[in-house]
Amino acid sequence: MRSYILILAVSAMTSTSSVAQPPTFDQIVKKVEAKFEPADARPGQTVTLKISVQLINGWSTYPTIQPDKGAKAQTNKATFPGPADVVYVGELFEPLDPKEKSEPLALIEKLHFYPGGGVWERKAVVLPSTPAGKISSKIKFRVLVCDKDNCLPPKTYELEAGLNVAGEPVPVEKRYKDEVEKK
Repeated sequence: MRSYILILAVSAMTSTSSVAQPPTFDQIVKKVEAKFEPADARPGQTVTLKISVQLINGWSTYPTIQPDKGAKAQTNKATFPGPADVVYVGELFEPLDPKEKSEPLALIEKLHFYPGGGVWERKAVVLPSTPAGKISSKIKFRVLVCDKDNCLPPKTYELEAGLNVAGEPVPVEKRYKDEVEKK
């Protein structure tokens, strides 16, 4: 009986040591950050929030909206806060030039993806009433990463982008005025 237990223990140890452990999210994702450009703005000025994701070679991430409804699970998700010192306006712009492939077994004709990561952008207006000083905005960005064979469960990052507000207010751009006034 003792030799049977010893054989089972040795068998279990060798089988787990020969199986490669999947990489962790933190090993795959080099960087996820959010920042405003420009970093200095006047009240009423439009700035651009940039969310950057960098991955190690061999891994990809996805847009927030897929062209094929069958691929809707293969997406990232951005959640923006309500109006505070800045108001997010317009749509979220996806990274340029996605790669595209089909996944016939999953009934997906067009799957967009970004090898190595990408940069998402959204415009924001500094409220004309925002006082001078340093402000920040917190954004949640859920990231899905996959290699050619597997996907890891998505991870949500809570990102904070800082902005220095200074100077006399400027008029809000005409194209965003209605959105800002509604907030």
